[in-house]
Amino acid sequence: MAGMAEAVNPVSVSRAKRQWPAEVNVLVGLIVIIAVFETLGWLLLHRSFILNPARIQIVILQVSIVGIIAVGVTQVIITGGIDLSSGSVTGATAMIAMSFAQVSSYNRAVYPALTDLPVIVPIVVALGCGLLAGLVNGLVIAYTKIPPFIATLGMMVSARGVADWYTKGQPVSFPTDSYAAIATGLRPVITFVVVAALFQILLSYTLYGRRTYAIGSNESAARVSGINVERHLVLVYALAGLLSGLAAIVLSSRNLTAQAGMGFGYELDAIAMAVIGGTSLYGGRGSIIGTALGMLIFGVIISGFTFLRIDAFYQEMIKGVIIVGAVVQDVYRQRQRGRG
Repeated sequence: MAGMAEAVNPVSVSRAKRQWPAEVNVLVGLIVIIAVFETLGWLLLHRSFILNPARIQIVILQVSIVGIIAVGVTQVIITGGIDLSSGSVTGATAMIAMSFAQVSSYNRAVYPALTDLPVIVPIVVALGCGLLAGLVNGLVIAYTKIPPFIATLGMMVSARGVADWYTKGQPVSFPTDSYAAIATGLRPVITFVVVAALFQILLSYTLYGRRTYAIGSNESAARVSGINVERHLVLVYALAGLLSGLAAIVLSSRNLTAQAGMGFGYELDAIAMAVIGGTSLYGGRGSIIGTALGMLIFGVIISGFTFLRIDAFYQEMIKGVIIVGAVVQDVYRQRQRGRG
């Protein structure tokens, strides 16, 4: 009995009790942020921030497209990598997809002989372009051992150049009704929910997810256990590119146009959503649920700043502070785990 009593460490028990899933902490943070904006709304403007269905809808719509990108970026970060190209790939893909979705009545179509095409054509083109960009990222990172930061930075610059070159900087507009209908109403939100649910299941309950976490936790151990690390990294980056292509479809459909500057900064917002949601930049930890909560935090903050009439310049500065704060918290968690 004495031996059993000695085996129970009160410190370890206390520490275990204090451990909460990262998603719970993010959810608490979201509730606190909403409460702060609600309080400031009544104190400064004498009206409610959250009791406005239209505002809630706008909040979710604002971030759902970037949220689709963030689902792919989250998986990349879990492997210990990073993807800086997703925003530029979305912009370039939107331009290309829209050029295959134009109506024949528009006399300045990019491809006059390829107008009024079935909606499946621009969808396949967009997904193909995104997949190709992701495959290039994955192949370069996996087989040349170039750091993901450098490889995806190169893709970011190249994709932005493609977006500028494709129509010499001219916007591409006048899509068919069927293409325009893709992102009407709450369909972008529905698309995000379906994508998030699918990849949450893949990460939580399939071999794909176990290998993704294993590579991010310890790549050497993953190799020893028989995982083909290079092939899996190519798959992860390819899926991230595919989701950037999907985001391009929703983005161009919702705006009824595609411009070279589309998607600018989306990659940083997507990374921020993932990190705020508890995904570790060191790899091996994170979830799509956490990223979805991080996305909502991002949307609430942007909407809250607008609600309080805070200048856009200040909004960007505060967003930067929030991102740095999330990274600092991640570093602190890693140090605590090391001590444990």
